[in-house]
Amino acid sequence: MTVFAPPVNRLITELSRLPGIGQRTAQRLAFHILRQPKDEALALADAIREVKETVGLCEVCFNLAVGPRCRICEDERREAGMICVVEEPSDVIPIERTNEYHGRYHVLGGALSPIDGVDPEDLRIGELVGRVAAGATREVVMATNATTTGEATALFIADALRERAPDVAVTRLASGLPVGADLEYADEMTLGRALRGRREL
Repeated sequence: MTVFAPPVNRLITELSRLPGIGQRTAQRLAFHILRQPKDEALALADAIREVKETVGLCEVCFNLAVGPRCRICEDERREAGMICVVEEPSDVIPIERTNEYHGRYHVLGGALSPIDGVDPEDLRIGELVGRVAAGATREVVMATNATTTGEATALFIADALRERAPDVAVTRLASGLPVGADLEYADEMTLGRALRGRREL
């Protein structure tokens, strides 16, 4: 038997569907919302409704966009000859925060994972290859995650681009020791990548 009113139970159920939110956290969030002034709670509901009704995918790079193109693709100051390939729209944010990259993006919508049923046709790899083969691109920066699936995706795309656009440079984000790290705490794979990616001082 439930002890809460049906609307409260529904709110808890919906909140518990969010990633990383269990039943107890959902209950705490629900009661926090109930304690909020009505206008603040409704502002949250309106923000959720607005984002679902107005935000879609950019027709060029498949990043989040309000309208046909995202703000990055519309920005004429961005370097059109560089495309940074990421798995998800959320991956664009940390790269933008560095203020080191000034090109365009291409969001794949995931990573290759045959065991999970994610094949090349399920991602936006064909659109990327077509975009690069159309010309004007000098370099494609592979910024997929440093996981088994991310590495496999990067290698698959690199092979496809070498075949269709052999003059375009395909690079991979460097990986290795984080700034301020002690060698004794680094695992073998991270340290090995740092050694392979060493550069002259």
